[in-house]
Amino acid sequence: MDKQSKIYIAGHRGMVGSAIHRKLVALGFKKIIVRTSTQLDLRSQKAVQDFFESEKPDYVFLAAAKVGGIHANNIYRAEFLYDNLMIASNIIHAAHDHHVRKLLFLGSSCIYPKLADQPLKEDYLLSGPLEQTNEPYAIAKIAGIKLCETYRDQYGDAFISAMPTNLYGPNDNYHPENSHVLPALLRKFHLAKIKHEPHVEIWGTGQPMREFLHVDDLADACLFLMDNYDKKQFVNVGTGADFTIADLAKLIQKIVGYEGKLVFNTDKPDGAPRKLMDVSLLNQLGWKASISLEEGIKKTYQLAIENNSLVE
Repeated sequence: MDKQSKIYIAGHRGMVGSAIHRKLVALGFKKIIVRTSTQLDLRSQKAVQDFFESEKPDYVFLAAAKVGGIHANNIYRAEFLYDNLMIASNIIHAAHDHHVRKLLFLGSSCIYPKLADQPLKEDYLLSGPLEQTNEPYAIAKIAGIKLCETYRDQYGDAFISAMPTNLYGPNDNYHPENSHVLPALLRKFHLAKIKHEPHVEIWGTGQPMREFLHVDDLADACLFLMDNYDKKQFVNVGTGADFTIADLAKLIQKIVGYEGKLVFNTDKPDGAPRKLMDVSLLNQLGWKASISLEEGIKKTYQLAIENNSLVE
């Protein structure tokens, strides 16, 4: 990409899309194309085709998606499958029709089988059953990967895919029911601190292990891949290190400064027992994450306080 390239970011208001937008602006890119969901319904094939015909982007970052945590994924199963299938299908097909030079599709670590060997290698895709609670979302993301692969196979399109691990950072979702584990815990501990509550409830046993990547690191990796990678194989993006939910909770407790007790509610679901990405392919290409978990959470917590994101 050069500074005069027309770059479309699908999902620029989301956590990932906004991080990519910040990175591009900081690097001096001038022709960044964005639309809100009210301006452009990505589930509408005609609307997406008309947009690509009008704007003719050179490059596309496909970061738009309907997202949420275990609860949201399990409750809104049809919406998560339909909306994400339509978004991926419409944008990837329009990018082909309108001769986009390169497209990067962003997926999720939930594409891997629930009980896959650890760490998760790219080769493990479709090697076993998915985690049931977020199966619809995972299937839609797998379909996006396969669209990129097959459009490359059949038409020679330069479409690539990246699978990030669990993300956190600016513009995260702190909704009490629809958020992921890290922002949910930040909110819980912050509210418990200011209300002087005696304990904080943690869903599940606390034993599942998760990897966490700051979204600014992901944005950096996305630009790196757009400039340096052009193969069919999708690429894992992560840190290569994971933590138990219990250890994450204790770290957040320390950062927030909450002095009460932790109570683990084992009646709530744990989700997959472990999800650690094998990032050796990306490391071999020349990219590694640079933001530590403690540093990243401190920055995220401070920003959330400044933006009043943690209040009820």
